[in-house]
Amino acid sequence: MGGDLFLDCAKFKKETVRLSTITPDSLQKLYENSLRGYVRCAHCDNPVKLYFSMNTPPAFSHFENGDFTDCEIACLTVEKPSAAAGHHAYAERNGFRIPKGRAITGVSTIEKEKVWDEPKPIRIIESYHPSNELLSHKLIGEISLNTDQERAVTAVHGSLLVLAGAGSGKTRVLTARAAHMIQTHQIEPESMMLVTFTSKAAREMKDRIIMINGLSSNKTKRLLTGTFHSIFYKILSFHQPGKWQGPNLIKWDWQKEQYVKQAGKELGLDEKEFPYDQALQQISFWKNTLLPEEKFVPKGDWEEKVHFLYRHYEKLKHERDQFDFDDMLLKCYELFKQEPHILKKYQERFHYFLVDEFQDINPIQYEMIKMLSAKSGNLCAVGDDDQSIYAFRGSDPSIILNFKKDFPNAEIVHLKKNYRSSHPIVSTAKQIISLNKHRYQKEITAHYERKEGPVVFSPYDEEVEATMIVNDMKEKMENGASPEDFAILYRTHANGRAVFERLHQSSIPFVMEQDHSSFYDRRIVKNLLAFMRLSLNPDHSEAASHLLSALFIKQSALNDLKALSIFHDCTLVEALGKLSNLLPFQQKKLNQIIPHFSKLQRYPPATAIEIIEKDMGFDDYVKKRGNEGNAIEKGSDEIKDLKVVAKKFDDLASFLEHIDHMRAAVQERRNLEKPKKAVQLMTIHRAKGLEFKNVYIVGAVDGSLPHDFALESLRKGENAPLEEERRLLYVAMTRAKHGLYVSMPTMRRGRKANPSRFLRPII
Repeated sequence: MGGDLFLDCAKFKKETVRLSTITPDSLQKLYENSLRGYVRCAHCDNPVKLYFSMNTPPAFSHFENGDFTDCEIACLTVEKPSAAAGHHAYAERNGFRIPKGRAITGVSTIEKEKVWDEPKPIRIIESYHPSNELLSHKLIGEISLNTDQERAVTAVHGSLLVLAGAGSGKTRVLTARAAHMIQTHQIEPESMMLVTFTSKAAREMKDRIIMINGLSSNKTKRLLTGTFHSIFYKILSFHQPGKWQGPNLIKWDWQKEQYVKQAGKELGLDEKEFPYDQALQQISFWKNTLLPEEKFVPKGDWEEKVHFLYRHYEKLKHERDQFDFDDMLLKCYELFKQEPHILKKYQERFHYFLVDEFQDINPIQYEMIKMLSAKSGNLCAVGDDDQSIYAFRGSDPSIILNFKKDFPNAEIVHLKKNYRSSHPIVSTAKQIISLNKHRYQKEITAHYERKEGPVVFSPYDEEVEATMIVNDMKEKMENGASPEDFAILYRTHANGRAVFERLHQSSIPFVMEQDHSSFYDRRIVKNLLAFMRLSLNPDHSEAASHLLSALFIKQSALNDLKALSIFHDCTLVEALGKLSNLLPFQQKKLNQIIPHFSKLQRYPPATAIEIIEKDMGFDDYVKKRGNEGNAIEKGSDEIKDLKVVAKKFDDLASFLEHIDHMRAAVQERRNLEKPKKAVQLMTIHRAKGLEFKNVYIVGAVDGSLPHDFALESLRKGENAPLEEERRLLYVAMTRAKHGLYVSMPTMRRGRKANPSRFLRPII
């Protein structure tokens, strides 16, 4: 039998550990040490691996093949075997031989201690009723349509709202409608405007229209298809060619930051500490919600600062005849308001308007579409209010919900058939979204049934969650699945840290979002790690710079620190005590913390973080700067996330080595060519519009999904953020075609977590 044998016990650091009695918080640490060869057989002293996944309870196994019967007997002599012990069939799992259908010795103890929980299927309360309707309505080319789709395509004149549920063939309807208007109704393509939210969607839409059989390519090429920004920029550059030229565009965030940092100097804002990226997002939000700087009235200290930056940013752009992407909308809106004859010209040219992803429209975009379509009255808006998830960009779901108020004669067509996801997934997602109060009531049904339904599983914490997911994917790949069949979705980038690390350590190809930055490069995290780095290397210059920020000392003091170090022939840490021209509270703090640096390296990382927070004053820094400008990702939460990682390491050196390796891994992946077949790792927001065979949703607990921000708003009587969080979960679920796996960790950020309130009614 050899390597086929299951082992319940092993030795780690010369002590015997038994899976039936270990604590849940030690499972991941034991797992990772076993992969490094540090966990050994309690009998023969050969290395053993620990394995577990979503469907497979923890078990030890020898690395190599051989006869290890004596090893199992030795384990059993310590503790009597459970009733499940005996002869069993075994399955190969990534080098492990795991007993099929066999409980671990003492499994009742494991379940009681929550080391591992069996995944549970979600209750499906709605029976599947197959539809007899066929996609047989062919209006043009080879495009088949169902009855609802045909209604949406043929209602050419007047205002129309198409509520296109997830997977209901929205793109098919838009392309068929445009083709039908050109071919059947002989509408000139140059009188039509098809607006999308991304350049990629615009290109794909136009390519699909051009490919339709029976449609003249000469005609379809004359159809105006583009994003709001591209279309309105063309209008501006035509009427004001001197100003609206490519070289005058501020393309990159770093260019914008240079401008606002100039203004920030007048306020005495620290370049390293003030969240200028958040300030720029706030400015963009104000512009897209029709709040130019001269009209905006700031509330609170944060908005006062950002409004000051806003005024100076706009002033600098005006002086240099420059513009940004938001100006393409705002200035075109102002052009239409100030020059009615120009607006009239475009009202006479364009008679038909088709707007995709209408639920994502913001106030300025909506106002311009209303202005342009006012004369003809022919506006077709296609979207799904249940997928409105971009409020932080200025998108306003009330626009699609109040469409009938602005267009009283509008026809509303519901696309009710989901062709993407199986019935169990559609039914589950529908149960969840139906609890939102502010939405169109609609019936969504699946086109096909599937025996396997959505599953919820309960890992101990974020680290165990990541291991379970990666190992589950490996198991499925052994049975024929391919990496591109999988997507792992999370609420924020921070939620994806552990699964990124586990994927990087595995052999599974994966891709992440291009703008994904390392968790360890976050401002608060880097500043805390500086204390540890200086403990190991008291002359670490970069860490000294971050330390000064955490102590509220200006960066100019770094040069003084280096000079003092040379003059007194001492380390940078020792030179801290010799700095002059400090405020009394700064001098007092330095005198308190300097003795701790030499002691810090004696402690495990988790304890060191506590000392840095409490005894070295980092708590004060987090309270003052940790939440600045960001309602979603708070500095205090980032420290809690760091503590989760720290628990896996026994010393600062190995902890910092891991962190540096992960930082380098993120940078390396940015420069690598993306593999064609790879697991997709992304936020739910980025996944919108995509589909995958199998989807894992990470961290479905209160505080994560729904986010703390929404729960705090609810406590203040604001329900809208919570409804958007529910829509986020709905979007995540409806990305899945066949397999949907939702994780509800028992612990989150070191504390007991409650299952997401969105899931409680159905689990």
